[in-house]
Amino acid sequence: MFNLAGKIAFISGGTKGIGKGIARVLKQAGAITIIAGTDTVRGEAIAKELAVDFIPLDVTDQTACKNVIDKIIEKYGRLDILCSNAGIFPQHYLKDMTAEDWDLVHTVNLKGTFFLVQAALNVMEKQRYGRVVITSSITGEITGISGYSHYGASKAGQLGFMRSAALEYAGQGITINAVMPGMIMTEGLTAFGDEFPNHMKDAIPMQTLGMPEDIGYAACFLASDEAKYITGQTIVVDGGQVLPEMQEA
Repeated sequence: MFNLAGKIAFISGGTKGIGKGIARVLKQAGAITIIAGTDTVRGEAIAKELAVDFIPLDVTDQTACKNVIDKIIEKYGRLDILCSNAGIFPQHYLKDMTAEDWDLVHTVNLKGTFFLVQAALNVMEKQRYGRVVITSSITGEITGISGYSHYGASKAGQLGFMRSAALEYAGQGITINAVMPGMIMTEGLTAFGDEFPNHMKDAIPMQTLGMPEDIGYAACFLASDEAKYITGQTIVVDGGQVLPEMQEA
């Protein structure tokens, strides 16, 4: 089950963190995997490590998103799976947040999702087949974090986009779903300091942070043929973080 052999899979933001974990899992499931990112040196190194292909991409450039999809079609003939994963999460408290701070997060996280998904759907519609998996977050739709109102809004916005897009393409062999990670052990998380991951474990019933591959397994399921009757839905992958009604003694 969940055999992706022969499928062409493209992961934006695939050079580190969750994106790298998704790429690793899809590759292991048999997919011909392409990753994208803005850092060409890092991208080529990770592509070599994972034995996948790399294409440079800034998802905030609509023309670049279309061109990347065209390159994939030119080389591989089709695109079966898109994992729209590129995103940023700089901290800015609301009282100090500027319009530029807000716009940057929404341009990368939300508009970048729109640009890339739209470009992929134009191809998938012709194929009458496609799997789109968006990396959203529990932040915004379910939870909030001080200093991340702009991020939470962008992630909740992705889910609103996903549900309406899923309706538009539901009759064309295309599914569009999202994974909602909780606290995942990535480079971005460890940048907050060595003690931060240990502190966050206390908020998670499983008492451990997730790994990038945990998000990859959820994405792999949604990308599979077995998930053909699931669209416009979300899977929370958070170790039970959103479950407690109150903090237990």
